[in-house]
Amino acid sequence: MNIDSETVDKIAHLARLELAENEKQEMIGDMNKILDFMAKLNEVDTTGIEPLVYMSEDVNVFRTDEVKQQITTEEALLNAPKHDDKYILVAKVIEK
Repeated sequence: MNIDSETVDKIAHLARLELAENEKQEMIGDMNKILDFMAKLNEVDTTGIEPLVYMSEDVNVFRTDEVKQQITTEEALLNAPKHDDKYILVAKVIEK
């Protein structure tokens, strides 16, 4: 598969990008190089090779979650531009 100007225009439109003509030509070259590399990867014999889930044998090193009250409601309301006794007030964004 080769990338042409029409394909780049469609991808640029979907990505909401505006490309100059010289940028479009560079993009065509770059995308064709990516596709050529992927085609080379498809040539590799992977018969009998299990797919990898992780790249290393490391075990999960995340800490356990601890529920803490970091700041009080009153402290949070001090930073809010508009608030009442319990809640931060925001502009209405959904109309009925």
